[in-house]
Amino acid sequence: MFDPRPAIGICGGLTEASWDSFTEQAVLLPLNYLTAIQHAGGLPLMIPPDPELIEDPDQVLERIDALILAGGVDIDPAVYGAEPHGETETWTTRARDDAEIALVRRALELDLPVLGICRGMQVINVALGGTLLQHVPDKVGHSGHRRTPGSFADADHDVRLTPGSLVARAAGEETHRTKSHHHQAVQQIGDGLEVTGWSATDDLPEAIEATDRRFALGVQWHPEVDETSRLIAALVDEARAYQSTRIRQPAR
Repeated sequence: MFDPRPAIGICGGLTEASWDSFTEQAVLLPLNYLTAIQHAGGLPLMIPPDPELIEDPDQVLERIDALILAGGVDIDPAVYGAEPHGETETWTTRARDDAEIALVRRALELDLPVLGICRGMQVINVALGGTLLQHVPDKVGHSGHRRTPGSFADADHDVRLTPGSLVARAAGEETHRTKSHHHQAVQQIGDGLEVTGWSATDDLPEAIEATDRRFALGVQWHPEVDETSRLIAALVDEARAYQSTRIRQPAR
């Protein structure tokens, strides 16, 4: 019998885009996210910001086997009760923030596998009551976490991972080479989350996880642009296991 690929929902961002002779608002994701899911054996399904999902995220979550929160623009600081820093992006998208926060809160309640990448790690933290450091150089004194805006060139650095943690198991090692592109980071850690990865350069938190969930992980780096990374494949494997339990459940 043919086994369907696990459906991996991945949230897209709202932005202005150009194609042919058009320039319009669009929902976008870098292709690397989608191909990484496909190469790992998953079926990527893009989720646009949708105000109805704020009240009823199950409309999407009942149809997927895992959720990825992708990178993107800064979260509106008002979401976590802060005033904007001078370096915080002014084109934040509250519609995306609110929908993704609702999705991840409900996904964790359902014990649906969740992976947050870069901004997505920050969304998980904020969704559970955490806050963000709005400009990392203010704390660490350098711009090494985003050396070249718009590029992953020279963006590699090591992170230290807690032995036995989900992120260490998914990465297959306790010192992990990563590609990063961010100027914000988690600050106060959200309820039920544990920091399990730190930058080897400056001890900035680089991974968080909810240890009481089957797979709830946020990483500050970008595994989708690293062909050697095992993280997305680990999520897809967990989604496949989740899919098998969901298929066996009787329809409501």
